[in-house]
Amino acid sequence: MAEENRERDLVLAPNEYAFISDQTKGNINVYVGSYKTSLANTDKPVFFNGETKKFERCSLEEAIKTFVTAPEGWYLVMKNPPRDGQQPKGGTNNNLAELNIGRKVNIPGPINFALWPGQMAKVLHGHHLRSNQYLLVRVYDEEEAKKHWGKAVIKTKNGDESLEQINDELPDLTMGKTIAIKGSAVSFYIPPTGVEVVRDDFDDEYVREAVTLERLEYCILLDENGHKRFIQGPAVVFPQPTEEFITRNGIRKFMAIELNETSGLYVKVIAPYTENKISYKEGEELFITGKEQMIYYPRPEHAIIKYGQKERHYALAIPAGEGRYCMNRQTGKITLVKGPAMFLPDPREFVLVRRILQSKQVSLWFPGNTEALAYNQELQTLAQNDNVGYLGDMHVQQAKSESEMYQQTNIVPQRSKKQKVSKEIASDEFDRDNTFTPPRTITLDTKYDGAVTINIWTGYAILVVSKTGTRKVIVGPQSYLLEYDETLEYFELSTGTPKIDDKTIKSVYLRVLHNKVSDVITVETSDYTQVNIRLSYRLNFEGEPEKWFNVENYVKFLTDHLRSFLRNALKKLTVMEFYANGIEIVRDTILGKTSAEEKRHGKLFEENGMRIYDIEVLDIRLSDVTLESLMISTQQDIIKQTLKSTGDHRKLVFTKESEKISQEIAVAKAETSTQTLELERDLTKKATELALQKIESEVLASTKRLNAEKEQQETLSAINNSIIGREKEKEEMRLKIAQNLLNQEIERIKAEVEALVAKAGAVSPDLIAALQAFSDKALAEKMAQSMAPLAILGGSSVADVLSKLLKGTVIEKVLNIDKSGNE
Repeated sequence: MAEENRERDLVLAPNEYAFISDQTKGNINVYVGSYKTSLANTDKPVFFNGETKKFERCSLEEAIKTFVTAPEGWYLVMKNPPRDGQQPKGGTNNNLAELNIGRKVNIPGPINFALWPGQMAKVLHGHHLRSNQYLLVRVYDEEEAKKHWGKAVIKTKNGDESLEQINDELPDLTMGKTIAIKGSAVSFYIPPTGVEVVRDDFDDEYVREAVTLERLEYCILLDENGHKRFIQGPAVVFPQPTEEFITRNGIRKFMAIELNETSGLYVKVIAPYTENKISYKEGEELFITGKEQMIYYPRPEHAIIKYGQKERHYALAIPAGEGRYCMNRQTGKITLVKGPAMFLPDPREFVLVRRILQSKQVSLWFPGNTEALAYNQELQTLAQNDNVGYLGDMHVQQAKSESEMYQQTNIVPQRSKKQKVSKEIASDEFDRDNTFTPPRTITLDTKYDGAVTINIWTGYAILVVSKTGTRKVIVGPQSYLLEYDETLEYFELSTGTPKIDDKTIKSVYLRVLHNKVSDVITVETSDYTQVNIRLSYRLNFEGEPEKWFNVENYVKFLTDHLRSFLRNALKKLTVMEFYANGIEIVRDTILGKTSAEEKRHGKLFEENGMRIYDIEVLDIRLSDVTLESLMISTQQDIIKQTLKSTGDHRKLVFTKESEKISQEIAVAKAETSTQTLELERDLTKKATELALQKIESEVLASTKRLNAEKEQQETLSAINNSIIGREKEKEEMRLKIAQNLLNQEIERIKAEVEALVAKAGAVSPDLIAALQAFSDKALAEKMAQSMAPLAILGGSSVADVLSKLLKGTVIEKVLNIDKSGNE
């Protein structure tokens, strides 16, 4: 029981209230805290369901609600306000008050109160606006709006809280009227009663973003009456309440269109206007390029004509040797624009077209090119599907883009209300890469986009024919761009060996230099023998090129004529005459005979300027095999005999040559011996001459040396003679003195001897001789001592000097005795 009583007790704290239904009377009371009471069994807790607009039973805890609170800067939107304007009082039980059902009021904060049963309230944040934001408010109660318009909570940029800064007079507050509150004038706004803020359908927010346009940017505003406004930057754009931004993929601002001399815009005038004193009428078409306007901003009088998804028209890069077909839209004339060029056609007058080649033309003009064949078949299919008389370049590009197009999901970008703070520098910057930035590069792939190009190789020619009947021959090597109405004339060629007409091939390329045609001709000789000649013609086309294509099948024309020509010529010869020298006969018959003065002139066909300048005879055979075997046997016998005779002749020649060589060898050897002897003789002679020269040289040198020595000796002799003369005079003087002294001594000695003899008369002769010798020897020694300096100056010994000096005297004998003794 105690627990049940506690469950029936309603205890409300401050800032709480609860709805209690009296089941006996049907009344719903509001209990507002702080308050405590015990509920009767007939009192049931309930709550008001705002969706179903009904009171539903609930537990006591679920019935307790908190006050509706709007702080400073917030406001309360309340439905069904009380007629007396009083909310339930706190700390008591409040009976149901009378409400203005269906009414709605805006109450700015700060405010806090409990709700009456049946009331609904929503607490909203006051609307803060930046200078590029705005609000759209709508009048939902005209009388209340006019009554409370001045009670709106507004903070302007200059701090004034009145609406006079926003509106000079009371705006039109008709029911449903929409008014724009711009952030450029108002920084904070709480709407008054009778006015509500409209959410943005774009992001379900109250505050809407204006469009901030930079330079080269613009936006488009569409009014409910269908008029458009084009606004260029820099600007902050606030739409009027009846306007909305035109978006593309969720983007509301666009870049101005940049044009240059090679790009343009195709524009339709949809409303008349005047610009730069020039009037433009509705329906006119303009082609605006960079020459007239480098930066283009759309305007309400213009509508851009697009082909597919392309707005801008760009010039076509036509490389050298290529071209494009361009058709005049008024006259239908198709011209060929040749490169190199940057071609920007005016879409008002010209349209680029593609030429479709038939499969037969492709196989003839581009043999073996399966890619070109598939491409032209694709163009044929495209032209049949579009049911057009001509195939424009735009048709091909649009079909290509449609085949490559894929569906993309448009994702609406989410706006972030929370502004993050970056730590990076936010000033203007110049970004310079650390690496080399390569120049912008484009790749031209115009293989099938341009005009039909025929590449003529060296030695080939083509015949170009237009629909007007003009014919011209193009000789390679070169590339030729076909006009739109020009085709290539084809010719036929017989095939097979021998050439037949059952199977021919078609071609447009004529080989005009070093052409080669092979054939097999059957001729009959005068003795009714058939001969098969297999040959190959070499020919050139000369003269006027216009004549080269006059013959439709020049191979058939050539072979038929030469078959008849050879048959007529060889009919006059026997088989033996022809078989022996067939190659020369065929060449002389067709090419003409050659001589030392001139070469073969060849065979000229005046009809098409074809000249055969050489023939290769590959084989000559007889039709009768037996006869050919006999001729071969005969030829073999002749060859054997010829070979034998040739062998004997070669043997004789070899013998003669061998003997001749032997003789020449002997002569050469003799000549070699003779030359060897002559060489030896010459060598001996030269050696003798050399030896004589050496002897003469030595003699001459010796003579010169002796003469020099003689001259030297003569000089020395003169010197010595002079010296000797002086010394001799001195010695002679001394000798005279010595002689005198000696004579005196001799006289003295003689006197003594005589005295001795006299004294010793008995002395023997031998003793006398010995004494005499002894005396002479002593005299010689003294003279030698005296003559020693003279001997040194004269370069001789003392004995030689004394011998010369004492020659013929008695003392000479003494000197000779001394020499012999010394020896």
